[in-house]
Amino acid sequence: MTAYINLEQVNFRWPQGGQVLSEINLSIEKNQTIALMGANGSGKTTLSKLILGLLKPTGGRVLLAGRPVESYSLAARGRLLGYVFQNPERQFFAPDVAEEIGFALKYRNLSPEKIQERVAEMLALFELEQYAATFPFNLSQGEKQRLALAAILAPRPDFIIMDEPFLGLDWLRKQRLQAILERVRNEGVGYLLISHDQALCARLCSQTLTLEGGRLL
Repeated sequence: MTAYINLEQVNFRWPQGGQVLSEINLSIEKNQTIALMGANGSGKTTLSKLILGLLKPTGGRVLLAGRPVESYSLAARGRLLGYVFQNPERQFFAPDVAEEIGFALKYRNLSPEKIQERVAEMLALFELEQYAATFPFNLSQGEKQRLALAAILAPRPDFIIMDEPFLGLDWLRKQRLQAILERVRNEGVGYLLISHDQALCARLCSQTLTLEGGRLL
């Protein structure tokens, strides 16, 4: 049986640069929770963008649900995979928090009542009710991280990729985000967590992978 995400002998190099990734083989099931660690510049974000189909491998192939990832439209990929940027501000564009969470739901053929219900659920889950009418860029860093996750989870993707979601958070906000990810995991949603925090990765993920010298260890 084919895993949900498969990387087969994947290589990647920039046109004007050196080799970034070499012979990457990786299989991920829908409900797996995997940590991806490695030094800065080791290719962690590049690997995540290959999974998402935002970059094309120079060798090998990436399969999503048994099909080449590039065979999906960008919208179709977005329904299957959620991606939280290292800087959450890069994915904000709505005038307020509630609309940011509900935006993708408008393209899921849901009724206005269902959209409102789902937005309310996400606002409560991520403790953002009091900020529903707030401009996203006016939130604190921790609140922005929670909003980014809420917006990605609202349409219920099969799998989530998070690039350094704990970066810049103080101890309390890390604990709150950890509790949310534990709930996500308990709901059966899998994720790939890119992080330098070994202790958090050990608590939140069932498996830890390390990128070193362009290869997975």
